[in-house]
Amino acid sequence: MRSPFPYSDDNKRYHTLAYHNKTTYGGRVYKATVDAGLSCPNIDGCKGRGGCIFCAQTPRDGRTVAEQFAAEKARIHAKCPNAKIMLYYGLHSNTYCTPGRLCEMLDEAKELGAFAVSVATRADCLDKEKVRILSEFSLPLTVELGLQTIHDKTAALINRGHSFADFLRGYELLKERNIRVCVHIINGLPGETCEMMLETARALGKLRPNGVKIHSMHVLRGTPLYGMYCNGEYSPIEKDDYIDVTVRQLELLPPETVVERVTGDGDKSLLAAPLWSVDKISVLGGLDKRMADSDTFQGRLFDNESIG
Repeated sequence: MRSPFPYSDDNKRYHTLAYHNKTTYGGRVYKATVDAGLSCPNIDGCKGRGGCIFCAQTPRDGRTVAEQFAAEKARIHAKCPNAKIMLYYGLHSNTYCTPGRLCEMLDEAKELGAFAVSVATRADCLDKEKVRILSEFSLPLTVELGLQTIHDKTAALINRGHSFADFLRGYELLKERNIRVCVHIINGLPGETCEMMLETARALGKLRPNGVKIHSMHVLRGTPLYGMYCNGEYSPIEKDDYIDVTVRQLELLPPETVVERVTGDGDKSLLAAPLWSVDKISVLGGLDKRMADSDTFQGRLFDNESIG
């Protein structure tokens, strides 16, 4: 059944990445994830050690970016020969480098024939010079910013290494240059209630991001969070609760914001919990059913009057 939601051509009641790519680029766009070899300020000691408590310090990919991209391109084209490919600098903080290094990374993506580029980073790893470089890049570009939560108490607990105010400063630098921004948030962080998760979505909606990624908190073996989980200090969010809060978050986001992800399962070789997250089809189907049964849709409760 066709959805009543305007940014949809199927049964979805939220603005999917598939719909965005189809209407913007004329078809499917796949991400080729590569490791540029960069670090993070709360891994190397600049702001902290060990990274966020949920971050697994897995071995780095020893291949060059060109070798990684070629392998990813072959994998993607084996599934979808006509797919457009976005090069995704997705590991760690990919503006945590000199402006010259950032230029080299973007130039290499272009030389490798990427259709578009996505750069995952932290807001506190941005400055005016790096944002200028990103804004002058000639290919379609998205900067993916990890926010996770607006609550500074939670951010301190998870060893995030920056505040919501720090995030806002970096976000505004990007928006001043009209750079496309996708913001990541996590449901089920330690100590967070449903209302706190909704407050994060409500505040994010007021910023009108171009995109958002949502997933549940994953407990990966070998992380500090895994130790909390084993000691009974942390319990992952249940599937039904995750579906409920995510639907309510979607209601608070602007309808034009692209929902680039509503679930994820972490590294399967390290995942300890929640195991329900592995079954993405079930989670996606649960979201669709809950929205249809409730006759709701993305943006239903978005408050336009609250935007300054």
